[in-house]
Amino acid sequence: MSDIKIFNNICEEGLSIVRKAGFTPSDSAEKPVGIMLRSANIKDCEFGPELLAISRSGVGVNNIPVDRCTEEGIAVFNTPGGNADGVKELVISSMILIARDVLGSMRWVQSLTGTDEEIAKAVESGKKQFVGPEVGGKTLGVIGLGAVGCRVANAALDLGMTVYGYDPYLSIAGAWNISKDVIHMESLEAMLPLCDYVSLHSPLTSETNGMIDAKTIAMMKDGVHIINCARAGLVDEDALLAALDSGKITRFASDFPSARTIGRPDVVLTPHLGGSTEESEVNCAIMAAQELVDYITTGNIKNSVNLPSVMLDRLGVARLCVIHRNVPRMINRFLDLIGEQDINVEHMINKPRGAIAYTIIDVGSAIGQDIVDKIAAMDEVMRVRVIA
Repeated sequence: MSDIKIFNNICEEGLSIVRKAGFTPSDSAEKPVGIMLRSANIKDCEFGPELLAISRSGVGVNNIPVDRCTEEGIAVFNTPGGNADGVKELVISSMILIARDVLGSMRWVQSLTGTDEEIAKAVESGKKQFVGPEVGGKTLGVIGLGAVGCRVANAALDLGMTVYGYDPYLSIAGAWNISKDVIHMESLEAMLPLCDYVSLHSPLTSETNGMIDAKTIAMMKDGVHIINCARAGLVDEDALLAALDSGKITRFASDFPSARTIGRPDVVLTPHLGGSTEESEVNCAIMAAQELVDYITTGNIKNSVNLPSVMLDRLGVARLCVIHRNVPRMINRFLDLIGEQDINVEHMINKPRGAIAYTIIDVGSAIGQDIVDKIAAMDEVMRVRVIA
């Protein structure tokens, strides 16, 4: 049996998938072929040559040294969509909380004293200070239309909102999940001036870091409401606080508290609760386990953050899997070595992801160690393995 090293608490539903596939999940594994984790920081961990893959039960992978893993030929997976319903519900509830200052009213109620009659009288005279608008009939701009963003957009339509969506990297699969009534926008410059509410659902990259800054805030309506349950780094905090102080932004909801936002009456904060539901944890654990097991046992890749998605039905006796740089003639070099041994190719696929590519070749007979060694010796190859 091979070991899968476990960090954090992974739901039994995920661990059972690992066990049924013949692996031993353990938090003390010394030479694991795979790692499963949630939020544990493994950026400084050293990985042995046996490690094939790391699977994150969740979406964010900023706790994993992804670039180093790529160079070492280690596939990194996450679970997009596994917690999407949980995050969607938090976004919708946050939007309603900042629309009507529900939290302010709750704090005020807790301060009331006296008899039931006195409290009832105070409630009737004091509730007017918490009157706020309904979200129905308002406009929502959704930035990022992935698994969560499309669900938020669709749910907002059901609340009677006009919904705009912006995503320069919208996938075909993602587009199928969005209601036809969501209005697709080509740019933030076109969308932001139209929105009463803006909800962020982009990944955190060098391009999106601080995307909500003084420039983009200036494009928005006066009195706009912003919700961020995606990544803290999407919002420039200096620009946010200045806009809150000036009234440009009425209220801000975030799943990422900070020293400067805690305690502000115009900010609603939750402690990174987006995917913290029982259902989300189970869904993500199952997805993480399935991705890990599938890659180790078949070489197929789904939901990797550093390698291309590659799915190939198995044919033949042996499967050669190679992670390599995306440069010319690599496939020819692999095939030349196989052909020299009079081994017949039954099936193959190659897909790139930027500077990296992944090749699967199914062959009709066993592949000798000499072929594996020659491929592994190529400067452009990060990992080669054979699945019998």
